[in-house]
Amino acid sequence: SGLMQDLGAFITEISHYSDQQTNTFFSRTVFDDRDMKVTIVEFKQALAELASALEMDYTIRPTTYKPRVLLAVSKYDHCLNVLLTKWKSGALEIDIAGVISNHDDCRAMAEFYGLPYHHLPISKDTKPQQEAQILDLMDTYKVDLLVLARYMQILSDDLCAKLEGRAINIHHSFLPSFKGAKPYHQAHERGVKVIGATAHYVTADLDEGPIIVQEVKPIDHRMTAEEMVHAGHDIEATALSHAVKLHCQERVLMNGHRTVIL
Repeated sequence: SGLMQDLGAFITEISHYSDQQTNTFFSRTVFDDRDMKVTIVEFKQALAELASALEMDYTIRPTTYKPRVLLAVSKYDHCLNVLLTKWKSGALEIDIAGVISNHDDCRAMAEFYGLPYHHLPISKDTKPQQEAQILDLMDTYKVDLLVLARYMQILSDDLCAKLEGRAINIHHSFLPSFKGAKPYHQAHERGVKVIGATAHYVTADLDEGPIIVQEVKPIDHRMTAEEMVHAGHDIEATALSHAVKLHCQERVLMNGHRTVIL
């Protein structure tokens, strides 16, 4: 903030958090550069010198930049529908490059919004080739973030490593409870009174990536497992769209295996 004051940058928003356990200081700062005394190139150079002196990791980008996002989906379309609706209305300031899927069920929805739809079938034998296609599309479209909007495939360890911090998944349970397949049915068997959804970064450890957003919904004993599935659709879509928004606004910072939201 002192550097910004010296160079004429006007701070419009600032958030801080200090973790005493990890001895790490986190900060997110938004500033107006219209009255700066130096060019943005000179500002970046001065910031780089300060970061080196403070051993600070940082990123800087224009607030007008809309991250390029690729959406992955299988057959369930509720999360995809909400993301596309929020994007089209301007509530989600991202640039959607297209939709990929291992099925053809969601093609009409994607094409309704004028987006390219890439049908990438997958089997046990073709998984490496299919994942290579995903990476090729991300490279071609210059994608910043892959969003797994109920993409019902487990990514390989190799792909997870290549996408570290650049892939968000929605899991239909309040993690760390009920990992893996059919979490609503697991919850029903345990007689829980609250169901949830968790948006998290993708890692090689299934459903254990750093958590970004969680949503919950109260239920009771009268609901069947199938009714819980439908009740969960809303919270899944809400949690995922919120997580994507936070990530694309550069508000999510990694703190070990946890996240800091500023």
